[in-house]
Amino acid sequence: MYKRFYIALLLLLAVEITGQAKVVETKDNQVFTFSTGSEKVKLEFCSDVMFRVRVSRNGNFELDEHLMQEQYNWPIVAVKANNQKGTTTLTTAKLQVKVTQAPFKINVFTLTGQLISADKAGYLRKGDTVGCSKQLLADEHFFGFGERMDFIDQRNKLLKLNVGRGKSKNNQLGAYDINQANYCPVPFFMSTKGYGIFLHNSFATEWDMGNSSDNTYSFKAVDGELDYYFIYGPDFPAVLKSYLSVTGKSPLIPRFAFGLHMGTYSGGTWGHEEQTSDRYVIALARRMREMGIPVDLLFLDSTWRLFGKTGGKGATSFEWRETFKNPKGMFDSLYAMHYKMVGLHIRGRFDNARNLNLLEQAQAKGFTYPEGNHPGEFVNFFDQKAVDWWWSNGVMRVGEVGAKFLKTDEGSAFGALANESEKVGPTGKTVEKLHNVFPIAYAKAPFLKFQQFNGFRGLNQTREGYAGIQRYPYIFAGDWPSEWQYFAPVIKAGINIGLSGVGYWGHCMGGFEHQADPELYIRWVQFGMFSPIAMVFGMDHPGYKEPWNYGDSALVNFKMYDRLRYQLVPYIYSAAFKQYQTGVPLMRALVMDYQHNPNVYDIGDQYLFGDNLMICPVTVKGAQTRIIYLPEGNWYNYWTGEQYTGKQYIHILTPLLQLPVFVKAGSIIPMQPEMNYMNEKPVDVITLDIFPGPSGNFKLYEDDGLSLNYQQGNYAITNITQLSNSKQVFTLRVSKPVGAFVPEKHQYIAKIHWTGKLPTIIAENGESLNKLSSQNLAGSAGWYYDEDMHVLYVRTKYTNQQDIVIQCTM
Repeated sequence: MYKRFYIALLLLLAVEITGQAKVVETKDNQVFTFSTGSEKVKLEFCSDVMFRVRVSRNGNFELDEHLMQEQYNWPIVAVKANNQKGTTTLTTAKLQVKVTQAPFKINVFTLTGQLISADKAGYLRKGDTVGCSKQLLADEHFFGFGERMDFIDQRNKLLKLNVGRGKSKNNQLGAYDINQANYCPVPFFMSTKGYGIFLHNSFATEWDMGNSSDNTYSFKAVDGELDYYFIYGPDFPAVLKSYLSVTGKSPLIPRFAFGLHMGTYSGGTWGHEEQTSDRYVIALARRMREMGIPVDLLFLDSTWRLFGKTGGKGATSFEWRETFKNPKGMFDSLYAMHYKMVGLHIRGRFDNARNLNLLEQAQAKGFTYPEGNHPGEFVNFFDQKAVDWWWSNGVMRVGEVGAKFLKTDEGSAFGALANESEKVGPTGKTVEKLHNVFPIAYAKAPFLKFQQFNGFRGLNQTREGYAGIQRYPYIFAGDWPSEWQYFAPVIKAGINIGLSGVGYWGHCMGGFEHQADPELYIRWVQFGMFSPIAMVFGMDHPGYKEPWNYGDSALVNFKMYDRLRYQLVPYIYSAAFKQYQTGVPLMRALVMDYQHNPNVYDIGDQYLFGDNLMICPVTVKGAQTRIIYLPEGNWYNYWTGEQYTGKQYIHILTPLLQLPVFVKAGSIIPMQPEMNYMNEKPVDVITLDIFPGPSGNFKLYEDDGLSLNYQQGNYAITNITQLSNSKQVFTLRVSKPVGAFVPEKHQYIAKIHWTGKLPTIIAENGESLNKLSSQNLAGSAGWYYDEDMHVLYVRTKYTNQQDIVIQCTM
């Protein structure tokens, strides 16, 4: 009965636009405006595969904004228009878009006439609410919607997108409810039918993806303009790339930022603030170095500063707590220990402290966002003059002594309930419109300011976001307790946010709140080191997720996976460049690569990390085994070299210190030497970890790791291929780097997982290589076979200054 009511409601809401529709205006033959009585519908082609639909009730369309959307100017698209029998057909090189005039609907077809998408009601309005409904096609599944912790496949689900962590003050039902978690919603999805939709509207939205009807899905916003982009792929990477051409792509962050990020409460979390000190921070940093635990970035959370009494608990005063005797000396000590960036936590509200009255000053100058008839406490990040004043009078108080980035926390509190107080900030319809984009403006300000001030690529850590936040990375997953029940949902959050165009994402290894079960800490750290951003941080007093506080096994595990991550940086950095170029995220759902395999649609505990590695965290306490799904193709167990045929489920052992990792046959994984921090030593040898298949290739990306010159093409690509042919010859080719950047000189060690008959001849550039007596390849060129691990090692004679061809003949 409910479904019949829902369909009747759709028909009722569609009444306003069922009148005769006709083209009343064209512009450059790629923007078409239709009149439907009181409404105007504008359809603009942005490319052969993407068009924008906008509906205005009064004929006026909203002005461009630049937080959600970056690009508005599109190249000319050849569109052929044809009017016939009440239908306007608009044809590009890839699509047929048929606009039915009575009632008004937009249906999209391939050039061969295959239906891609069809409207049920092209436009819905009820009061201020605007929306659209479309046919839910058979076997159609939906992915995206931002950092969701519930499901991967959202078919038949009802989703509400509005930035927030949950409003109930009972944590078990509010902030810790994964169904309410909305730290970074994104009003964008991709369909297995080969298209995506981005709703360009910053109000709260609702998406009924077949929950109320078996053959209909709909989306609506509580106010604003119906304004959406229809994007055809048909494959997901193509859809995602077009979406990011609208909202902006993730830039490259500094190369060292792919190392470990460590957060600290400086010895005293909330309620223990008197225990904080700069001495604690220095001692923590020194201990990491002395224990050989690689780390490059450090950030101090909220207790570094004094809390005032006006702006709510935790508001930002920019005044150091008195227990920090020498902040500049602290920063100097940290940088002397080769920490690359040290950052500080803030919140978006100003406050007065003991000696500084920044809140009063900002209010007097009109640089806070008004709250009713009062000047308010939030920095008005929508006003560049306010941003400039905040930077010069607030941030530079810490920037001038050594801070290099910020953690912009609690962006959700603008116009909503704050974490630790009953304050809700400004209210009203305008604030509702700005609520979801406030976190973008909030992250954008320090990202750009610090990028200019530091003189190298920007970095910002933030908890909340919306469409467009990927331009000011990175997002972290929020304050999830150190309990098993939250571990698996956090993995889903990372998978979903990648499907939504946000590539840089991290989380608190071991969870944020509460003392962690050592086993949970071990498993979570394994996952964390194979996340786009590797971040360890917690507020549990006195453990703070510092690895030595969770037992000997936890420390061994932490060092093992941290050191492995640093070795994998050439692989990770190359994947990050691909993310910059194409939008394909570092951490991605299996459905990104296997869109037509229904077995992967709701896998939320396996993901691809780069093109070649599949990561399968263990999320059940005490689990000694787990089931893995291997997609089509052949796969290797990363640790043992055991081979499997794909498109099957396998049952494997899961020793506590072994994260299940599988590698596609044909993969080439470049690795650098072990390091305690980035650039500790020259990368004079790159190891190529090779998992043979019929063929495979890898494009090794190199640049200066720091500047923005990569945006002008100042980088180098080394093309590496491997081929096994029927004549039992294995060939590895490493070409000279190509590009404007000149990499440092290095040799290669090929580490080939070899299970067949040993080669009789191993040659480099036609010259036979000598067999070595041990695995020590630090000296001359040659080869060695490890019989126990079935690994063939080949050290090259030549360097990356020449083309290299290694042939292994059986």
